Amino acid sequence: MEINDIARIAKEKNIDFFFAQYVNMYGVANAKLVPANHLEDMFTDGACFAGFAAVGFGVGPDAPDLAAIPDPDTLTILPWKKNVARFACNVYEEDGKGGRNRSLFCSRSILQRVTAKAREKGYQLKIGIEPEFFLVQRTADGIEPADEWDTLAKPCYDLKGLTRRLDFLETAINYVNEMGWDVYATDHEDANSQYEINFDFGDCVDLCDRYVFFRYMLATLAQQEGLIATFMPKPFANRTGNGAHFHMSLWDVNTGKNLFLDENDPIGLSQLAYHFIGGLLKHAKAYIAFSAPSVNSYKRLIAGGAMGGSTWAPVYVSYGGNNRTQMIRIAGPGRVEDRTVDSACNPYLAAAAMLTAGMDGIENKIDPGPRNDTDMYKWTAEDLKKAGIELLPSNLKEAMDELAKDEVIIEAMGREFCHYYMDFKKREWNEYHDTVSRWELDKYLTLF
Repeated sequence: MEINDIARIAKEKNIDFFFAQYVNMYGVANAKLVPANHLEDMFTDGACFAGFAAVGFGVGPDAPDLAAIPDPDTLTILPWKKNVARFACNVYEEDGKGGRNRSLFCSRSILQRVTAKAREKGYQLKIGIEPEFFLVQRTADGIEPADEWDTLAKPCYDLKGLTRRLDFLETAINYVNEMGWDVYATDHEDANSQYEINFDFGDCVDLCDRYVFFRYMLATLAQQEGLIATFMPKPFANRTGNGAHFHMSLWDVNTGKNLFLDENDPIGLSQLAYHFIGGLLKHAKAYIAFSAPSVNSYKRLIAGGAMGGSTWAPVYVSYGGNNRTQMIRIAGPGRVEDRTVDSACNPYLAAAAMLTAGMDGIENKIDPGPRNDTDMYKWTAEDLKKAGIELLPSNLKEAMDELAKDEVIIEAMGREFCHYYMDFKKREWNEYHDTVSRWELDKYLTLF
């Protein structure tokens, strides 16, 4: 889309302001608000910001401004505030010669660089994301489900629970459809006051843009009702966590054919897809550093069943058919699902890491081995050892240690960025580790 086209749309739609929106290292939406009469400036000069004041851009307070420059094809009118629109932006830095280069720490640019390499080989990654979230409210002791009537031990698909939040969900669904994303299902999830709104799949960069906006939109709508829409992976210790399962497939850039689909295969996958799975399994222990990127993520990723019957977040490096106890599930022909990804991920980084892993599988024809169709939650440690099935890292520090050993992912996503990311996350782990929790006080204060 050209600037003249955007200016015409802005005039026709009475758009007064634009958000120049980018994401920080956490995948959280940041922005500057630009009046419509400065539209051309925004595309020429960018919306400048102090990189040190944002999170994870690898610069100090002495560095020049960074610039968020819009992608014109991401124009999105805010459904609840129609005189405001947003652009997803890439972040640029000065090159010291009077020009600009994309920042090595721009998550969106990292994904675009990885996808460009795949496109050179004829592949386009398409993804679908399943966004899970809780509606909660603060209490003196922490948080509680926003719906006081939602008390079932197993509330998944509960019609009454869905109905009580129908006004909120209907508004969100209508807004998503207004933006053309095509919601095809919404449900009450496995925990109290937990929901999922599913919209159509598409090109991975576009879907990541949409997921970032979706989280921002849900948070905004919830705040208008005095609630919190949280995408925290595990806000309640005794309830299921928030996943953002990635469904992935590679498509031919020339013919538009789904290259993962083989109708003659028992579960509908091509040999290319099996090699992609092989790459995912090989690199799973490293890319989990991006798909489950917080201290809290690993409280969702636990072995065995939860109080509700299952964690729905397998930690076994395995794959199977339509089997939710596997890390990689084949939910239907022509696509593979990674169930480790949580709702707090930076989707650009998660997608880039998984595409890198899958492409390594394709290039090296990695055999994923036979699929596993058993209930993995019934396996013992001895069973896993005999079968040679590994476990994912059990905490954020272990994930960073695994990432540090994976040269394929580090090289693809950028050596300088990855080392900065690992240092950043290790500091996050240390901050958590040095915190004295309520559990520790309850356990040890008067024990000795």
